[in-house]
Amino acid sequence: MNKKTINDVDLSGKKVLVRVDFNVPLSSKDPQDDIQVTDDMRIRAALPTLNAILDKGAALILCSHLGRPKSPDDTQFSMAPVAKRLSDLIGKPVQTVNDVIGDSVTAVAEKLQPGEILMLENTRFHLGEKKNDLQLAQALAQLADVYVNDAFGSAHRAHASTEGVARQVRANGGAAVAGYLMEKELAALGTAVTNPEHPYVAIMGGAKISDKIKLIDNLLDTADKILIGGGMANTFLKAQGHEMGTSLVEEDAIEEAKRLMDVAGSRLVLPVDLVVADEFSADSKANTVPIWAIPVSKMALDIGPGTLERFNAELQDARLVVWNGPMGVFEFENFAEGTNGLAHLLAEFVEHGTKVMIGGGDSAAAVRKANLADKMTHISTGGGASLELLEGKSLPGIAALDD
Repeated sequence: MNKKTINDVDLSGKKVLVRVDFNVPLSSKDPQDDIQVTDDMRIRAALPTLNAILDKGAALILCSHLGRPKSPDDTQFSMAPVAKRLSDLIGKPVQTVNDVIGDSVTAVAEKLQPGEILMLENTRFHLGEKKNDLQLAQALAQLADVYVNDAFGSAHRAHASTEGVARQVRANGGAAVAGYLMEKELAALGTAVTNPEHPYVAIMGGAKISDKIKLIDNLLDTADKILIGGGMANTFLKAQGHEMGTSLVEEDAIEEAKRLMDVAGSRLVLPVDLVVADEFSADSKANTVPIWAIPVSKMALDIGPGTLERFNAELQDARLVVWNGPMGVFEFENFAEGTNGLAHLLAEFVEHGTKVMIGGGDSAAAVRKANLADKMTHISTGGGASLELLEGKSLPGIAALDD
């Protein structure tokens, strides 16, 4: 994963196409409303790369997807509010166009001068984006001299703006390199894959074991311990023969859970108690029970305090911790203590020199909700991408960049 970055190429006087991840939350899905960006974290995360490119004397052309539009008629997913917020943050005007490619876009791009910024329309307004359409990739490549991918959160997708365009820019004699955010992600998560410090403890949560079977298999080759919480722990506990009541259990994955436990032995650590309730509801009364005493009428929605103590004991000597997936339904206050408790625990370990990587997605959201984001060593900007990287997969958007 040793890829060239914007520091390795001459950008002076060049037009630089940057794939950013500006898939940000918006205030409304009604195109008639005055739509605003409600969380600009991803825009801020890209600023070091964008400012560095401008400082090197280049003109900036930005592209990103936003939401899941079905067609260009879904104007509630226009990039216009994002361009406005970027303009406020970067302190420069950000021009917009009403298409991804085409004569009108080419005309504006050709006139772009060093220091100026142009934001293309939502890449998913073009049907060829998700199909990695060659013509779309070629048209995007024609706009610029250099391609920069700074969208780690989309690097696991072989789309026209993440993979196809990189190859086309190179075919035209240009460079395809990583931005600072991409470089930071690869440095942090790449270490966990290729050369982790030991003891290395992985913490896996979330709803389903089936989503993370390959990840657990890969971690068994690298991690010293794997701590399992969240809904996926239910399937492992059921595989051990425990009564799980009405808890979420993947019956189809029970045999796979047994296999993983056989392979892992004592390295795979499961909950010893769970917080249960009558139903999946924020108002449900929470009760803590041992794993061998779950009532047939109740469902597990969080790990209990005894499990948190056990996890704490397993983490004591860790030099590296990677956490992916919450320990329970942290969106409900009654069932957030396991996830929040783990987040505070990990923040304390960082203070004592442990490297703690948060693998994006819900676990990153939980850490931010607990106001502990600045206490962690690294929080990934890409949930799906970080999972696939930790699984040992090659990510198309990274593989396409210059070595």
